[in-house]
Amino acid sequence: MSTIQDQTVDARKRVIESASRLGVKLNEQELERWMKSITEATGDSDITVDKETGVFGHKATMLDFDPKELERYREIGKIVEFDDVPGVVETALALSGSAAQSKVQTHPGDCDYFERVNIIAPTKAEACQILARIMREKAINCMSGANFQLIELKFGSYAQDVIRNENPCRKGSPIAWLPSEVVAGQIEVVDLEGNPVIITWDSVADAPGWCKLDWVVADRVRGQLSNASNMLDVTWEAPDGTIVPLDGYLDGYFQEVYLDAQSAPIFSKLVKQVSTDVMDNYVAQLQKEVNKYFNGAHPNYGKAAKRLYNIFRLNGLYEEAAFLRELFDEPAALLYQVHALVRTVQEATENSTVFDIESILDQTDELIMAVIKVLEGEEELEIVRHLLRLQRCVSRQQAGVPLGPQVEAAQAQVMNIVNNFFYEKMTALPTIKTYIEGLKT
Repeated sequence: MSTIQDQTVDARKRVIESASRLGVKLNEQELERWMKSITEATGDSDITVDKETGVFGHKATMLDFDPKELERYREIGKIVEFDDVPGVVETALALSGSAAQSKVQTHPGDCDYFERVNIIAPTKAEACQILARIMREKAINCMSGANFQLIELKFGSYAQDVIRNENPCRKGSPIAWLPSEVVAGQIEVVDLEGNPVIITWDSVADAPGWCKLDWVVADRVRGQLSNASNMLDVTWEAPDGTIVPLDGYLDGYFQEVYLDAQSAPIFSKLVKQVSTDVMDNYVAQLQKEVNKYFNGAHPNYGKAAKRLYNIFRLNGLYEEAAFLRELFDEPAALLYQVHALVRTVQEATENSTVFDIESILDQTDELIMAVIKVLEGEEELEIVRHLLRLQRCVSRQQAGVPLGPQVEAAQAQVMNIVNNFFYEKMTALPTIKTYIEGLKT
């Protein structure tokens, strides 16, 4: 019988052969390190702590986290994080998404954070009121600064179908609040008959739903603008110690890197409440998203690849995970970051008074250089043409004039190339192609 070590060597050889056949460049030393580490990651706990830095998370996630940019993420984290309130609010801030996988995804699109917020209160209703208060205070106190601007936050759900700025908003969908609306404490919309409707902050507090805040920040370390978001997983702790998620579901912990060892007690207390089938639920949700991004009306094969990677590394399909891991370091993956940063330019221009035009133009310069670095021929010319138009519009920008058409055109061109790259590489590996096809049934 072959040993685990022999199986790992064989799998590594197959990955190298597949990558060579498909023209994917490999870092064989990093591939060997990762495959050896993940197959040997055993023990009583699935949580790993880095004693040197104090960060911690699921053992598979920690293998992908590079601490060299930890201080950068901690600095941005100071903008997005919520403060503890002794005896009332306990928090644990983590990186999530591509930011938590910096050894793999060397071109992350955004700075994504995830924060567990546990509210200790006599009743669930009071916990909801406390959340409403701290979210509004956070938004107002961190609305803008020398290097950041709040763009929007999500809080509450629409109680009925409405029209908002000529856009339909369905009953039950999350409400996105602009900073000015948070300050006013209300949003003005109309119902389907055209009658005015006022949605107040307090009126949606009892059912907060999906809670998320989004900023644009001037990233001093990378010298670029970035989107920084904080998605909250809010729980209520009753007097008897029972813990209840306010949105009805307690999130798993399979893609988060927690930034402060002092938050370990609150993390441990909360994850004890996670259901025994939480990994199965997490994988099932990722499978739905893969199917949506692969077969839906708006394909995004880059997002599908990221979710497949997370599925494979948790399900023990290490050969497939290792292959996908290498795709994120390919030049075309840099365009995924370009796609995100085009939107950042739009938001910084249209919705912010913090960033001057010169800094935004510097960002568009960097986008153009990134495209020139990666592409050649007609593809390069077409995307650079759209980015130059975007740059020209930014330089002439007047407050409140939208950049939508230029942004959409540039993003569409970039996404087409990204999609073609990830689709071609993923479907060329038979085991991955078969897995994706199996999700349709």
